[in-house]
Amino acid sequence: MKKVLVYGSQEFGVVIKALVTRCGYEFVGFIDDYNSGEEVLGGFDQVSRRYPPASYELAIAVGYNNLLARWKVFQKVKQHGYVLPRLVHPQAYVHDLDKVGEGSVVMAGAVVDVNARLGPLTVVWPSVVVNHDSGIAANTFLSPNSTVCGFVTIGEHCFVGAGTTIVDHVNVPTESFLKAGSLYTSKSKFSKIEGLA
Repeated sequence: MKKVLVYGSQEFGVVIKALVTRCGYEFVGFIDDYNSGEEVLGGFDQVSRRYPPASYELAIAVGYNNLLARWKVFQKVKQHGYVLPRLVHPQAYVHDLDKVGEGSVVMAGAVVDVNARLGPLTVVWPSVVVNHDSGIAANTFLSPNSTVCGFVTIGEHCFVGAGTTIVDHVNVPTESFLKAGSLYTSKSKFSKIEGLA
């Protein structure tokens, strides 16, 4: 059984902990550089010495409020040699697990259809639909009930709000922020996420 550390202990960390166990892995404890708590093992420097990558895998639970910080954590843990498991809820439908990137999360009720691809560190919340032949780049969040139609490309470090629909055959630029309930078409304007270069 895989033993998994969760980097981040706040609200998103609790969700990822539940998903780790639901996927049949052993939750070992939280890594948190800023907060303490009953299941917090310490900051990354301390934990990485006591729980080496040869014996433990690591899931990232840094949220979407700071996508740049989240990506830096991903790069740091990879440099230390940790493997990041793909966490796919048993009640999600993923047509091809090989097209789900390292460290990605697919939650209950989500659909990732034929020839759809998820880059590393992507988060697919409950009831999201990623239709056929679409590609979601690294470190992008798809919020609950959002729909990505066919032949869509979404760039890196994007946030797609709850209930958003992205129509077929469009490209969503890197670092886009799409508000909840949006309809994104080829003529849509997008907001750039603050704090990303």
